[in-house]
Amino acid sequence: MVSIGDMAPEARIELSDGARRDVTDYRGKPLVIYFYPKDDTPGCTTEAKDFSVLAGEFAAADVTVLGVSRDTAASHAKFSKKHALAIALVSDSDGSLCGAFGVWVEKSMYGRSYMGIERATFLIAGDGRIARIWRKVKVKGHAESVLGAAKALVSP
Repeated sequence: MVSIGDMAPEARIELSDGARRDVTDYRGKPLVIYFYPKDDTPGCTTEAKDFSVLAGEFAAADVTVLGVSRDTAASHAKFSKKHALAIALVSDSDGSLCGAFGVWVEKSMYGRSYMGIERATFLIAGDGRIARIWRKVKVKGHAESVLGAAKALVSP
C-alpha cells in the first residue's frame, strides 16, 4: 500500500483508445489517478461525470486525470462514449495497477465477502511522489475536493 511521500508505483497502463503508456510518462506535472469499481454503475458514472465536468479546470491547472477500473478498454470506450466523458480511462484488466496502489481489497455485501476495487484517489506531484490520498471515497463533492488539492499543489 502506498503512502503520502512515496514514489508512485511504476506500471504499464492501457487507455480506453488502446494506447499503452507508463505511469512515469506523466511525470513533470501533477497526475490524478482515481480508482472505481465498475463502468456504467450509478456511483462510478456519477464520479466519472463529475471529473468530466471539471476536466477543463484540471487541464487549465495542467493536471491530468485518469480513471482506473478492471474493465476492458472496449468497455471503457463504450462507457466514455455513452456519457461523453472528458477524462481518460485506464483498463487494469490484470489488476497490477490496483495491486500496486493497494486498492484491490476484500469487501463485503449482504454478508458475502469478495475482492474488489476500493474507491480511492491519488494525487501525484510532478516529481512522481504521492501528494494526497483519498480512500473510501464518497462520490458527492469528491471531484471538486480533488481539484482544490490539485490547484493548491500547482500554485506558487
